[in-house]
Amino acid sequence: MTTPIAPKENTIRIAIPAADGRMHGHFGGCREFALVDADTQSRTVLATQFIPAPPHKPGLYPRWLREQGVRVVIAGGMGKGCLNNLLVNGVMVLAGEVNARIEVLVAAYLAGQLTRTPEGCKNHGHQHDHEHGHHHHQHDQDHEGCDHGAATAY
Repeated sequence: MTTPIAPKENTIRIAIPAADGRMHGHFGGCREFALVDADTQSRTVLATQFIPAPPHKPGLYPRWLREQGVRVVIAGGMGKGCLNNLLVNGVMVLAGEVNARIEVLVAAYLAGQLTRTPEGCKNHGHQHDHEHGHHHHQHDQDHEGCDHGAATAY
């Protein structure tokens, strides 16, 4: 269970799929999320907590993250269905570097350095292998997808 933050004008909750204090490479396959509360005016982190991800089911993560008060997701890549579901749930999605430390990604976000949306995986719906080292099985369009990484190194 997450600790709620007092809604303040300059406070935002950021979610990052995590493993060992770094961004996990597969959004839909992560076992935990880093939830980071930050003050956007002072550009400081107020709190960071790591919480277990819910079971991986198509369409669940976007709703669940919004219920946690998340307004921004930083990810390496995801399926287009997940990306659209996050946007519909009022969550901004930005690309970050896979395996970057959570605090480095948050600092980059607060400094305005993360500006692009992660690449989606267009091939869900059939089996395929990618250069990013994992195999996909048959999934719906809402699958929380692939890790294509980001161009910016942190």
